[in-house]
Amino acid sequence: MSSLLVKGGQVILPDLTFKADIYIEDGKVKSLSSNLSVQADSVINAEGKLVFPGVIDEHVHCREPGLTYKDNFTNCTKAASAGGVTTILEMPNTLPPVENAQTLKEKRELLKAKAYVDFGLYGVLHDSNLDQFEFMLNEGAIGFKVFLGPTTGNIPPPNDGSLYRIMEKSAKYDTTIAFHAENNDIVNFFTNELMKKGTPEPIDHMFARPPIAEEEAIKRIGLFAMRTGGKALIVHTSSKLGVKAIKELRSKGAKIYGETCPHYLLLNENDYKKYGILMKVNPPIRKEEDRLSLLHGIADGTITNIGSDHAPHSEEEKKGNIWQAASGFIGVQTTFPLLLDMALKGLIRVDQLPYLLSESPAKLFGLYPEKGTLQVNSSGDLIIVDPKGSWKIKEEDLYATYPITPFIGWELRGKIKYTILKGKIIYDENQPIGPTGNFIRKGFLTSSDLKY
Repeated sequence: MSSLLVKGGQVILPDLTFKADIYIEDGKVKSLSSNLSVQADSVINAEGKLVFPGVIDEHVHCREPGLTYKDNFTNCTKAASAGGVTTILEMPNTLPPVENAQTLKEKRELLKAKAYVDFGLYGVLHDSNLDQFEFMLNEGAIGFKVFLGPTTGNIPPPNDGSLYRIMEKSAKYDTTIAFHAENNDIVNFFTNELMKKGTPEPIDHMFARPPIAEEEAIKRIGLFAMRTGGKALIVHTSSKLGVKAIKELRSKGAKIYGETCPHYLLLNENDYKKYGILMKVNPPIRKEEDRLSLLHGIADGTITNIGSDHAPHSEEEKKGNIWQAASGFIGVQTTFPLLLDMALKGLIRVDQLPYLLSESPAKLFGLYPEKGTLQVNSSGDLIIVDPKGSWKIKEEDLYATYPITPFIGWELRGKIKYTILKGKIIYDENQPIGPTGNFIRKGFLTSSDLKY
């Protein structure tokens, strides 16, 4: 058994902050109270520091296997630990795609010895593999991803009949389906139309994937969710119309939840002039009214989750014109620091962060209360932050084969001092320590609990 005592930190939980000592033994929080008198193997003085539950980044593309020329799982999970993330949920559009139980098992076995943080794996669903739902779930899938719009990997969108069956299975097994919600036909129509014009400009990407593509897809998903009782997470929500659609559907009883990402909260159409194709991402970064609507969605509870959509690409892939360049950039290391900076500047409440980044993802994916909170018997996953510190995002400090992000050079308030996973320090301000992460599944079983 090993033990850790974190003394005198300001614990930040949703709608609640208090000063406390945290005693962790054998990976679990055993006591959380003021002025604890207990012996521990290690002690961290957290006076003057903020203590958050470890972040669960539900939206990460680590690119392994099959796409390791872009990046790899070791870098991805090192970056996670440096960014205060203690659990990642890895997306399925690697090569081969995670579309059956055997592929999921092979990916799990490949990655488990490389993990600096805990990780779960999504399966992907499309017209041809609905019969694999139960097998992938039994093999440990944390949830499933459905791509309705064109994206990396060119996984085809399911037809509406398949989509309805997917939501029926979601309800039957109480399993979250994460949706890339863009109408494929609308995106292809406007993209082809714009490609016929003259010299392409970076902002053309925004017009090629208009808000109605997101709105229509969300309303279709929401209708099926209402009729089946299935549970849908709309990942990377990007538009005012998308936020409005989620809000309306939830008011009618649909189990539909909204995720957004830091780039939609911090950038707008005016930034295409500065960053160009560097900020190309799907769905696109949009107008200022969309950015403000997302912030309002956080305030009123429509946006329940924030993920990074960490999506590394090679330097060569981020060149060329707007139609040639790949969509996406890295983010797992910068998501929590960017949100912390926003909170310390008063743009969002600091006690919203543990809900958006930890508690809500844990509840949606069947990990709560073992993860996503700090309470007795929860996993000892936490972040210790110096609110008076600062951090400038530099390429050399990012754990990535290609440290490509529009946030290079941004100076942020707050600095991560420690990231702790199950009572073990996995990042100590200077470097990641590990690998010590485990595979996790719904219900918080680890790889050692699985029976084959």
